[in-house]
Amino acid sequence: MKKNNFSDLRQEDLKNEKVRKYRILEGMYNDSYFPKKSVDKVKAVLLEFCFNIEKSKPKNLEQLYELSHTATGKINDLQEDFYQNESEIETVAREVIALDFEFISKSYGFKADEEELISNRDW
Repeated sequence: MKKNNFSDLRQEDLKNEKVRKYRILEGMYNDSYFPKKSVDKVKAVLLEFCFNIEKSKPKNLEQLYELSHTATGKINDLQEDFYQNESEIETVAREVIALDFEFISKSYGFKADEEELISNRDW
């Protein structure tokens, strides 16, 4: 199944039970400042990150960081979507997204540096 369309990604299809049950981007969904459809796109990127971890099974932090940097780049590309909806990826969003990257990496057994996971962010 291709995972390149936002609507194709389903959290319940993940193998990792912790991540499957986790409320991804809860802090953004609970804040009316962030448009739901834009948050859905960030969630899809995080889900794709999870599916990529499950598919490629990174052997070390370097391989995990490659995956997280790809995901971070895709989130960078979503900033315009937030702007068009009179929002932005700002302090609250940065914290929520960073915490979710950290949660995901820990759930898959990695002790990753939170800052390194998203070191290529421009938000």
